[in-house]
Amino acid sequence: MTRSPAIPLAPNAWRIPTVGRSAVNSYAFVDDDGSVTLVDCGLAKAPARIVRGLAAMGRTPADVTRIVLTHAHPDHAGGAAELARRTGAPVAAHADDVPYAEAGHNPPADPAVTGGRFFTRVAGGRFPAVRVAQPLADGDVLDVGGGLRVVHTPGHSPGHVSLLHEPTRLLITGDALFNVLGVRWSPRLLCSDFRMTRQTSHVLGELEYDIAAFTHGPELTDRPRERIRAFLSRTPS
Repeated sequence: MTRSPAIPLAPNAWRIPTVGRSAVNSYAFVDDDGSVTLVDCGLAKAPARIVRGLAAMGRTPADVTRIVLTHAHPDHAGGAAELARRTGAPVAAHADDVPYAEAGHNPPADPAVTGGRFFTRVAGGRFPAVRVAQPLADGDVLDVGGGLRVVHTPGHSPGHVSLLHEPTRLLITGDALFNVLGVRWSPRLLCSDFRMTRQTSHVLGELEYDIAAFTHGPELTDRPRERIRAFLSRTPS
């Protein structure tokens, strides 16, 4: 089966796989004027796949007017500097992750997790540094296709955010939750504060949405809110 470079999720909303069919995903929203907002930029080698995804949508890098990062990890921010260079688009990220995006390295690993700091040293956690033009805060609503709401879900990183596109009722969980062989938590080793991740992710069960999209794994379109709430109910907030 041919792998599509861009998968439509809702009107003017697309998933762009940057690793495999859904192992790592970026997202794109197209406004009425043809301008594009990218959400996450994959690893440092991902820009070529994102450009192919844009082409499948009938768009080019010149159409990209904003880049939003869910968090400052190499598989999400790694391609941001190159895409910002190609497009001229400003980059937005939560204020608590701005220092890490601009330094080009992961936030500190969770010291409570055995091997967390060792894993960070071995894995490196570095990526091309990118300047952040727009620091974000919880509750911000970006002018993206009628409104993209910033939902601060820290723990995976200090400034990790999920994003709710209110007109299409499309939720992008970021790494607050994975959908890899079912809904699950991010591996503990990848979190800055795993306990906080489990606490703050409960807000995703309180939001209203019809599609749940993940930066790791395929989207859920069949009762996604109920399925996420069922998963969260097994972990006290």
